[in-house]
Amino acid sequence: MRLTLRQLQVFVEIAQQLSVSKAADILAMSQSAASTALAELERNYDCKLFDRAGKRLFINALGLQLLPQARALLEQAQALEAILKGQEGFGSLSVGATMTIGNYLATLLLGHFMQRHPECQVKLHVHNTEHIIQRIRAFELDIGLIEGNCQDPDIQITPWINDELVIFCAPQHPLANRKQVQLSELTKESWIVREQGSGTRRAFDTAMQEHQQPLRILLELEHTEAIKRAVESGLGIGCISRLALRDAFRRGSLVPIEAPELNLERPFSFIWHRHKYQSKAMQEFLHMCHQLTQGCSRSDQIQLPSIA
Repeated sequence: MRLTLRQLQVFVEIAQQLSVSKAADILAMSQSAASTALAELERNYDCKLFDRAGKRLFINALGLQLLPQARALLEQAQALEAILKGQEGFGSLSVGATMTIGNYLATLLLGHFMQRHPECQVKLHVHNTEHIIQRIRAFELDIGLIEGNCQDPDIQITPWINDELVIFCAPQHPLANRKQVQLSELTKESWIVREQGSGTRRAFDTAMQEHQQPLRILLELEHTEAIKRAVESGLGIGCISRLALRDAFRRGSLVPIEAPELNLERPFSFIWHRHKYQSKAMQEFLHMCHQLTQGCSRSDQIQLPSIA
């Protein structure tokens, strides 16, 4: 082979920084050495991985094609090196979770994982679905937990457990004592909903688009707790995961509104880049999540054991 792992390491870092000097600093090597490594890689295969415009670099189509596989190969090399050094273990794990999963499940799941594997360095990033998908695509996260589907061809998606959105209101709201409510009645209400780009909003909009009736959106908020507080205060009605509402329903501070015309089911899923090397930490985390939720058919049925 005419390539080296060091050349691939330099290429990947330059692709991320779009700067030879910044990449050299991160890799603790001189700028000339980094430039030489990239030049040798391109010369050996008579190709160009970047377009140059003055001093600026732009990764081209060939570079973009090479990048995910180069990253995966480097991760495998690091795992092999750990074995050779006698340091085989769980290393690190970077997890991304959407707001609902992050706030109500992911922290407890990662708590159990860290208890089982205290040597593993774990990071959790919580944001909306669109943002998590972007970071998975950029190899900035090892694994993601999202609401709904992902159509990106570079991303592997594996269903985990079903979730259900539920429409809800304050107990003093006129719809609170109704067994069932028609969609035509719901369209007359003021709504407090999640922001565009969230999995919850995407599932809500999809359900509503099937009936093509416009809604009166009063507020768009980024956090489920803010939506719950706004609905409790009487500003309007909302629609979020039943998982996020189970404690409020139990207390009676919020009540569900049954709307049989709407299909508000969606999956919770795991995602990772198709070219991502699956480390032992990733494999163990996936196995643990399935193990802890075995026997549950819906997200609000999950009862995670206490962390000792």
